Amino acid sequence: MAHTAADLARLKAAGAPIAMVTAYDYPTAALAEAAGVDALLVGDTLGMVVLGHTSTVPVTLGAMRHHVAAVTRAAQSTLVVADMPFLAYQVSHKQAMRGAASLIQQGGAGAVKLEGGRTVAGTIRRIVDAGIPVMGHVGLTPQSVHALGGYRLQANSGAAAQRLLDDVAALEEAGVFAIVLELVPAALAEAVTGRLTVPTIGIGAGAGCSGQIQVLHDLLGFVAYPGQTHIPRHAGRYADIATTIREAIGRYATDVRSGVFPAPGHAFNGSSELREFVSQLRPEAVPA
Repeated sequence: MAHTAADLARLKAAGAPIAMVTAYDYPTAALAEAAGVDALLVGDTLGMVVLGHTSTVPVTLGAMRHHVAAVTRAAQSTLVVADMPFLAYQVSHKQAMRGAASLIQQGGAGAVKLEGGRTVAGTIRRIVDAGIPVMGHVGLTPQSVHALGGYRLQANSGAAAQRLLDDVAALEEAGVFAIVLELVPAALAEAVTGRLTVPTIGIGAGAGCSGQIQVLHDLLGFVAYPGQTHIPRHAGRYADIATTIREAIGRYATDVRSGVFPAPGHAFNGSSELREFVSQLRPEAVPA
């Protein structure tokens, strides 16, 4: 389990695969920590899986702080990485510094994550120099999904692969402590991992990365967010929570309508004095 960003490098050096999941609230963060994951990411995917948007683009810095703070209250011993949302770091270095600082100071995160390669390397260097650990993210970068033409495999040609290699080299030079590789061909992801000293965290990038990250709702089969009718190919499915929840709510609604719930054991009788008082009450006359 990683307590700090530096611990991920220790895990890579030890040859221990890194297991990360996303978390967006107190209860799931507490359960993930109890399960022993190495790190938690408060991803801007909360826009889709929690807030009901069709992409991560509408997520604001304020929304991120709100959810990061909930997760960090639960995760007392696990590294929490907070996503910097769309347009929270692209305008200026000063804007990026303020946003990163707020996620650390107000949200309680142990690190932040920025999407992009060479174009954001200078910004990352400024943040790292200020003492804030930064995780990089290349390949499919969801904040740029419109520019990328949708959620599809990235770096799938020699030229595109070279650009990705240049990007990860720039990120490592800028001082990131780890890099997420999303929807990158497995062979390329493994080659990238071998060239870097920092860990790579794959999602849809094969088993050759230093570790893996999954969106918690995909992992649990909690497919109730916009446009999501199936588990993505790259996701591991370890439960079917959506069916469990839907069936439980359905049983509850049936029991309420049939009078089965609440049963006597679900109610409170009150004191003997109160029961005596109630027994003396008479219904008020209903006007004709």
